[in-house]
Amino acid sequence: MTLPDTSPTRPPADQSVDGAPFAWPTHTLEFGDAEHVLRVEPWGHDSVRVRAARHTIREDLPGALRPPAAPPDAEMHTLPDGGSTLTVGALRVEMSPSGRLRFVRSHDGRELLREADGHFAWPGPRQFTPAAAGGHRLEQRFAAYEGERFYGLGQRSHGRLDHRHMVLDLVQRNGEVSIPFALSSRGYGLLWNLPAVGRVEFAANQTRWVADAAEQIDYWITTASDPAGILAHYADATGHAPVLPKWALGLWQSRLRYRTQDELLATAREYHRRNLPLSVIAVDYFHWPHLGDWRFEPTDWPDPAAMVAELESMGMRPLLSVWPSVSVLSENYATMRDERLLVGTVQGQPFQHVFPDAATGGEPLPVAFYDPTDARARDFLWSRLKRHYYDLGFRVWWLDACEPEMFPEQFAHLRYAAGPGPAVACLYPREHVRGVYEHMRAEGDSRDEVPVSLVRSAWAGSQAYGAALWSGDIPATFDALAAQIRAGLSAGLSGIPWWTTDIGGFHGGDPDDPGYRELLVRWFQFAVFCPLLRMHGHREPREGFSAGHSGGPNELWSYGSEAYDILDRQLRLREDLRPYVYELAVDAARFGTPMIRPLFLEFPADQQAWDIEDEFLCGPDLLIAPVTRLGDRRRMVYLPAGSDWTDAATGTTHRGGTMVQADAPLHRIPVYIRHGADLHVAFPD
Repeated sequence: MTLPDTSPTRPPADQSVDGAPFAWPTHTLEFGDAEHVLRVEPWGHDSVRVRAARHTIREDLPGALRPPAAPPDAEMHTLPDGGSTLTVGALRVEMSPSGRLRFVRSHDGRELLREADGHFAWPGPRQFTPAAAGGHRLEQRFAAYEGERFYGLGQRSHGRLDHRHMVLDLVQRNGEVSIPFALSSRGYGLLWNLPAVGRVEFAANQTRWVADAAEQIDYWITTASDPAGILAHYADATGHAPVLPKWALGLWQSRLRYRTQDELLATAREYHRRNLPLSVIAVDYFHWPHLGDWRFEPTDWPDPAAMVAELESMGMRPLLSVWPSVSVLSENYATMRDERLLVGTVQGQPFQHVFPDAATGGEPLPVAFYDPTDARARDFLWSRLKRHYYDLGFRVWWLDACEPEMFPEQFAHLRYAAGPGPAVACLYPREHVRGVYEHMRAEGDSRDEVPVSLVRSAWAGSQAYGAALWSGDIPATFDALAAQIRAGLSAGLSGIPWWTTDIGGFHGGDPDDPGYRELLVRWFQFAVFCPLLRMHGHREPREGFSAGHSGGPNELWSYGSEAYDILDRQLRLREDLRPYVYELAVDAARFGTPMIRPLFLEFPADQQAWDIEDEFLCGPDLLIAPVTRLGDRRRMVYLPAGSDWTDAATGTTHRGGTMVQADAPLHRIPVYIRHGADLHVAFPD
């Protein structure tokens, strides 16, 4: 049966959320029974939002969806059997008399997705089980379909692009970025609009989304004629990325770590002396007296403003490491504790991790985390960043460890301003980057086109706040390199167009080892075609983990003369590509299209393109085939149907829809140019 709206009073039609005007839809499907209430409403072109709760639908819970800019056209009809339909453009929702939902294409009736019961008697497609942490354990079930593939879901380390037949934790971890958006090969996209800890199960018998403890089920579904159209709708719903500034398209130099101002400047000067183009150089962690001071230790960093000025004179910008952690020794700890600006706990002791400190000879001390879901905490953090960094000239932020990294993972123990830990923990990285972005914008600094923050974690909507995601602390192996291709493509299919990786991996790598030198060269060749090009890693010899530790060299000249010559040429190639990459950044901002993309995004009609996971497109016109095995000097490359392709090194043209064997000498990887592309780039031969 259909019940009247039992939710709290809705806000006025002229309400503004995040600056976007919003008018409540006039066409809404409602259902209720003894177990729960359900609402389905238009939410953007070809899209609907579905919410279900035990008693009332709440409007004040955190999520990723932004209100539609304008009410989409919609139609409702009541069916003779007591069911009803809601049509929003290309998407039609069919609600049965018992409240089961089915989503179909409105023009031909083809089923995209339908809810599935857990059992013939109980439970149905939606389940609410009281949770010890408060709220309910929520489950939403959908039917499984033979041959369906699932893409996106954030950034994963399992080394696959297609997530079918997998169980994925919805939790933020170092290298595991949870963005609960799934792009289906059946022609729809689904956002699980809950920042709750949980999991999604793409099983052979059902798909199940689970939140361990939250208030209500909330998901958004959209459709379009092709995958690119689905991603465009997703960007409209969660926020478009800004245009990546031109300065960010060059080389970013980092290592673990430049311990002093003199070390960093010596490296920058050497890049300048060698005429190696360098855009950004990193000031890494432990530049502070204590974690959470958010200021420089004056002995090692005596004049940061002068350092910024010298870097600027060489065309470089400093990247400044900012952690969300607060040591018990920090000068800010007592104030943040007393003002309740830290992530709280049930027991009241706000410590979730330990970290070394210089004052204790490197012994770990308890640390807390500031709470970015509280606007007051975001303001407090910015007040320190502005005074100690921004006012000295720093403008580019490295929001490291922003999952944040907690050991052990006891989310039921945590309390945030936005709600209980299990219900909101995945929101942390988005609110963190949001605070920095909004405060930078408020400063009105016109020198930068847009604030950019390098982040280790993200959630749905992070792209709208200048988040440049990197893949975390990954191994220095060829297997890890192969996994990065899938990780970067998945991030792009999750709405994050700015992505990068630690070239050469993070954990280890001996600059004097010929095998590792080959890995670094192959990784750099892959990264040349990524949105950001970034050298970073903890190279051998690695010292013990302490406040004063560092690692081996990681500059372009650190890997011997043969590797240096190749890296030099590859860096020049990247410089030639920068106008093209900037065009991709503009398109990403306008249309939500990732800068690097799987073959099927441009060629969805080519069924074989859906199977290729070890190649990618850099924009529409460049096909890149990285080399991911030691010693390989050839590899097979699939060229998608729908265009001819020209080998960038030899000039040989091949028909699309064919597999070719490509030469891959150490100094280059296979690159193919789409027929008709207007590119003026000198590729290595």
